[in-house]
Amino acid sequence: MAMSSADPARAKLPRGRYGRSADERSDRRLKAVGAVLGVAFLALIAWFGVSYVTGTKVSGELIKFEIVSDREVAVHLEVRKGEDVTGVCTVNTLAADGGDVGRADFTFDGPRGRIDEVVTVRTTKRATSAQLVGCTAAGGN
Repeated sequence: MAMSSADPARAKLPRGRYGRSADERSDRRLKAVGAVLGVAFLALIAWFGVSYVTGTKVSGELIKFEIVSDREVAVHLEVRKGEDVTGVCTVNTLAADGGDVGRADFTFDGPRGRIDEVVTVRTTKRATSAQLVGCTAAGGN
């Protein structure tokens, strides 16, 4: 015996008669969540773009360091800044156990946009490494 298309077990419920199905509610919820996440993603991209364009006016890189003595470390820095900006870079030195043994701020000004300079950090005991903490514009600009 062949089944006909009018078989009551296979018939779908009339649309709108019994409310929305669980699938339709899930689809609507997923669309709302997707829209919110999409807007948040676009806002994040915009924020990154604005911070990139208007970002820091001073950047630096630690090229190398040399342990000069038990109380001094020579640090070679390359600083890039706007020609009208005064930059301040912070250098930290560490002992073998990872503890801080020296920290110093160095100011870079003048008309040059790129500065290569060796600076000296005084330490409380022998350092084993040095790191550039960061560079900012003087006055926090």
